[in-house]
Amino acid sequence: MIIETGKPGFPPGEWENTGKKHYAKQERISMLQASFQAILEREELFSKIIEFFPYPIQVYARDGTSVMVNNAMLTEFEISNKDMIVGKYNIFKDPDIETHGLTEMVKDVFGGKTVSLSNLKVPLRSIRECYNIDNCDIDSIYQDVTAFPINDSRGEVSYVVIIFITRRIYRGKESIVKAIEYFRNNWQSEYDINEAAKAASLSPYHLSRLFKNDVGITPYSYYLSIKIERLKEKLCDPSLSITDAFAACGADYSGYFAGVFKKYVGLTPSKYRETIMGK
Repeated sequence: MIIETGKPGFPPGEWENTGKKHYAKQERISMLQASFQAILEREELFSKIIEFFPYPIQVYARDGTSVMVNNAMLTEFEISNKDMIVGKYNIFKDPDIETHGLTEMVKDVFGGKTVSLSNLKVPLRSIRECYNIDNCDIDSIYQDVTAFPINDSRGEVSYVVIIFITRRIYRGKESIVKAIEYFRNNWQSEYDINEAAKAASLSPYHLSRLFKNDVGITPYSYYLSIKIERLKEKLCDPSLSITDAFAACGADYSGYFAGVFKKYVGLTPSKYRETIMGK
């Protein structure tokens, strides 16, 4: 089972093949997981593949302790030595996991599920403080994260592998970061460019112009992308009716937002749920 939550924003035209892309991604993750599983017992080869993997990667033991980290991970955050992480960092003891609402997802992957998260903000302040990093020119980093278990011969979780792919880095653009945080914290509310601008200490005009230049989409498109992705998550919950799923996201199923959902996703809410549940 793959649990996926959150995606970076895209204009409507880029979401026409959402369903196909989603399942293609699942297939790639499954193949990657199978490859790691196949070489688990060949420890030297396993270590070499981790080491030369092009993206930051970290491997955890069953108790959550980091047992392996590659050079790409060290380079990403300018950490000087693997020994600062391996054997010392434990994902279950990281306060940022709870702060960012990721506790249940971590439990899921260590319980045997594959978890894929998109557009996850990296807790840079905590990382800098922990590893004495001076990287003040970077305001924020957003990553896609894929975590999957590696099972032993008895089918029990032996290791957990987490792969990080950086999607966006903001340097010296604190106002845009504040606007992004506003939208991520207020996606259930109605869109309000004035409040977003106030959070960013900019005028609505300047926020709209700078946001489009730096992020690549308008503030409204970004707001919609978050709201729709959260709605897609709720529609995957069989305990909720479609009306309840919309209500949980601050939208009215009988209102115009159902049409917005179809425009962006390419399917009606009911058809999307039918497709997801069928798969």
